Parts: sequence; structure tokens; C-alpha cells
Amino acid sequence: MSLNDHHPFYTNRSTRAKVYLEANDVDRLQKAATNLRDRLLIRLLSHLGCRISEALGIKIEDIDLVNYTVIIQHLKARIQLRCPQCGAKLGRTHTYCPGCGAKVEKVIAEEREHRRLRTLPIDGETIRMLKDYISRGGPVLRGGNCLIFGINRHRAWQITRQCAERAGLPNLINTETGRIHGVSPHRLRDAFAVHAVKINDSGDGLRLLQEHLGHQSITTTMQYRKVAGEELSTWYGKLWEEENDC
Repeated sequence: MSLNDHHPFYTNRSTRAKVYLEANDVDRLQKAATNLRDRLLIRLLSHLGCRISEALGIKIEDIDLVNYTVIIQHLKARIQLRCPQCGAKLGRTHTYCPGCGAKVEKVIAEEREHRRLRTLPIDGETIRMLKDYISRGGPVLRGGNCLIFGINRHRAWQITRQCAERAGLPNLINTETGRIHGVSPHRLRDAFAVHAVKINDSGDGLRLLQEHLGHQSITTTMQYRKVAGEELSTWYGKLWEEENDC
């Protein structure tokens, strides 16, 4: 029996699960798309490493076809709790208000939106695809905005899953939980991050990756270094496959 049948970081022969998509997997996924819009969606997710919500929010005006950049907007809603007596900010565990000292029995919950913008570079081939897509009238007018993709998150997930099935790609295993999932838009973001770490895992490389992905904490970015590092374990395990098969 092979070590591959036991170790969660290797491709499992029975479940055909991998830890992350590699460059050739992404290429197969893109080629499996049946139209330019779907091919461009997969291309942007895998070459920008953006979140699906960010990709679907890209407008024509966000793209600089001359300087090869795109403005990515990340919108996040946060709930803020306040004391009904004095309006002071409260934490979820507060029993007494830190402002007026009153016992907290009811709170005022306010939802606030936080918008963060970052400008990302785009490679030449993706720019050429964008120009072709725009010239063919692909963008969709929604709510006064000319969006590159006029689809919702559910449709984006369907497109990615269907392309993965046509490409014959295996499922992916979550190394933290051991659960196996199908290929999704977020796995393309993961693939971008892991590829970046494999190319450059220096302190500067990780800092740039953190900025590119829009992570507030470097700890989140460092998780990809751990996944990329499993390549060493894979290499080591293969050295003894024949011995373990005996």
C-alpha cells in the first residue's frame, strides 16, 4: 500500500482529491469553458486571485486597458453594537456599558459597510481577452453600472463547477477539516496564492501577496505558505512509494 493512500496532502487514488489546483489544472479549466465570458471569468479569478464578489463587481471603468490595471472594490458589512442609554460602542461580551455603566440588557445593532479599494496589475493575455470581450458587447448594464459580468454568485459557481467536470478535474480536499469539495471560484483564488508562494516565499513576496489579495492580516496569507510547502512532503513520500507498496 502506498503512502499516498494515507497522507491527506497527496492525491488520493480512491477519492481523486487534491489539495489545490495547479497551473495545468487551471489551464484545463479555462479551455473547458464553452464561451468567451466563462473563459474570461476563470481567467480573471485565477490570474488576479480576487474574490468572486470582487470579480462580479468589476465595471468597465475600473479597467485601465492602457496601463494594464484594474481597480478592485471589496465591500464588507460589519455589525456594530451600541448602548441604548449613551450610544457607546459595545463588545459582544459586555455586561455593563463602558460609557455610562448601565447594565446591558438590550443593544442597538447598526450595520455599516466598509469599502476597500486596491489597484491590481493584469497580464497582457488577460487584457487582450478583455478587449475582445468588450468589443463583442459582453458587458451588461445593471443599476446604472456597466458590469463586465452580468451574472450572480450562484451562476459563477455553476460555471466553475461545470467547467471542472468537463475538464475532468478531481475534487479538492480541505487540509484543515479533511472534507472534500468540488472546484469552486474560491479555489481559483487559492490556486493563485499557492502559485505565488511557490514562486516567491520571501518576506517581501508574502507582503506583496497580502496586499494583492487584500488580506488585513499577514497570518491569513501565511496559510498559503503552509499549503505550498506540502510539495516537499509530496517529493519525500514519492521516494519511498516502492518500499511502502511491498
